[in-house]
Amino acid sequence: MAGSQAVAEIRQLFQLSEFQDVLRLQQTIWGFADIELLPLRFLVVVTKIGGHVFGAYDGGNMVGFCFAIPGVKPGGLSYLHSHMLGVLPAYVNFGIGRRLKLRQREDALARGIDLIEWTFDPLELKNAFFNIERLGAIVRRYQENQYGITASPLHGGLPTDRCYAEWWLDSPRVRAILAGEAAPAIHPVERIGYPTDIARIRSADNARARGIQQENAAKFRRAFEHGLAVTGFARGENEGTYLLEPWQ
Repeated sequence: MAGSQAVAEIRQLFQLSEFQDVLRLQQTIWGFADIELLPLRFLVVVTKIGGHVFGAYDGGNMVGFCFAIPGVKPGGLSYLHSHMLGVLPAYVNFGIGRRLKLRQREDALARGIDLIEWTFDPLELKNAFFNIERLGAIVRRYQENQYGITASPLHGGLPTDRCYAEWWLDSPRVRAILAGEAAPAIHPVERIGYPTDIARIRSADNARARGIQQENAAKFRRAFEHGLAVTGFARGENEGTYLLEPWQ
């Protein structure tokens, strides 16, 4: 059956022909303009300098992908920045995105890398739940209009505000969550909420969506300036809520 976890193979990519499929999926999933696509040459470089590219396949068809580039933190800590992960619409909700992330984790740990970071749109509540509650990432940074205004209809013409997910791959928190155990108890001192229908609002009432985006951007900035981190995400009937607590 299309989209079944059982028929999706995850494999590392190295060939130009495979990267052509990555470009095709970028266009299909996000609807980017040609100038916004990450080109073949970039993906070739990724594989040569310590990054990686993975594809998910249903038979001979690529249905998802992800890639990461190497980075260095102040002080010399090496990490991977997972720049893009996408799954075709017909294949979402079958665990393919999670399998791609776990394959990234496996590769990083095998090379002695303890941290993978990526950005995500805080308005995408399903992604937030996945990143925080299913993978165990935390968030301590918020960047307004990270990539500028894009042509993607998924971005709804809004500034591309982004949270930075930090995935500390071998931490007790991440190990427990990936093993299906209870995550460490959290004691939130701040809550930042979005309406559960924010995707509809972004499409139908851009001005209202922009107001919500700006209001919560200010809340995130203040919280992070005071040493808080997002360590949980609560899904309610009317609101999705980021839960923040002190972090050291």
